Amino acid sequence: MQHRVPREELDARLDALRAALTREEPGWQMAILNDKISMYYFTGTMQVGAFVVTPESAVLWVRRDLGRAQAESLFADIRPMKSFRTLGEAYPAPRTVWLDKRTATLEWLDMVRKYLPFEEIRPIGGILNGLRARKSAYEIGLMRDAGAIHREVIHGIAPGLLREGMSEAELGGLLYTEFLKRSSMGISRFNQPLGEDIAGLVAFSENALLTTAFDGPGGTAGTCTAVQGVGSPARKLRAGDLVFIDMPAGREGYHTDKTVVFYYGSPSQNPAFAQIQAAYDYCVALEKQIAAKLVPDAVPEAIYQEIMDAIDPQYREGFMNGGKFLGHSIGLMMDEPPVLARGFREPIEAGMTFAVEPKIALPGIGLAGTENTYLVTADGPAQPLNGGPLPLLTVS
Repeated sequence: MQHRVPREELDARLDALRAALTREEPGWQMAILNDKISMYYFTGTMQVGAFVVTPESAVLWVRRDLGRAQAESLFADIRPMKSFRTLGEAYPAPRTVWLDKRTATLEWLDMVRKYLPFEEIRPIGGILNGLRARKSAYEIGLMRDAGAIHREVIHGIAPGLLREGMSEAELGGLLYTEFLKRSSMGISRFNQPLGEDIAGLVAFSENALLTTAFDGPGGTAGTCTAVQGVGSPARKLRAGDLVFIDMPAGREGYHTDKTVVFYYGSPSQNPAFAQIQAAYDYCVALEKQIAAKLVPDAVPEAIYQEIMDAIDPQYREGFMNGGKFLGHSIGLMMDEPPVLARGFREPIEAGMTFAVEPKIALPGIGLAGTENTYLVTADGPAQPLNGGPLPLLTVS
């Protein structure tokens, strides 16, 4: 049976959007959203069209595909839209329209303004981020489901898939299949333009130090120069390798994020193993320390600064492999705000979810570290949604 976002969930989100717009501009007239994530969040379907909200009405206008939208969505008002002329015929031109500047392209603006010639744009991105940062019980339930898939595949299955001579890309493909078998959604979506929608990253030893265009500590050579993701089909697993796996799980649009590092081979045959073990254990302790600080009213910037000020000097240069954060909010996108980094000063609230990912680059060796997704609760420490950090596992 097809899953549909509950009607009461959609109604609550629309009410929250109108309330937030009214706080920002008491006399607001219209908001128009056209990106697939916002459309899904407010209507429960992703279509080509426009979601138009006024103080009196909210309509999902669909160019393609109306039948699918009506089958998938419990939203109250879904109508056909032949072109943007339809909007001009349905609404008087407002003076100001709230738009998401990240997703509203110049071409799209020209087409809308041709028939709905508004004068001023107000940015709605901050409002949308604030609404999506606080997860409802329904959203948390989906993330718990994703986390259960994560634990089963990464903790239980991944170690048994490792064999000498397999490529990074092959391991990535096998893991991807295991996620799909368990109804994981098969994709990760990113908020940043350089974060491609991919299945995740797999890298052996030194390849994990190859940073990508996306601002994250983990890396990979990619499947080719044009794709900085999945893993290399050329790099083969050999004894003494660190196996870096950073792959998402997801249910009905909602992600959890997780990174594990395994050691393949005999530790006694690798003179650097003690160094690897110490760096990995340090990251596990850091993840637990950071997660303990994820409580209501804590300030992300303050958490970041406190942790960074206390980083062991031997790890400072390689900490986060150049990344300037400790973790990030996660939900419908992998990399949502707020971020555990400088510049994020709004207090944390119960219902927020964070991926915490301390990692250390070991030159010539690889990337040691961990990552898990946590739920901020009203009282007590943040809860891991996908299993928490593992000890460094040796596979041979």
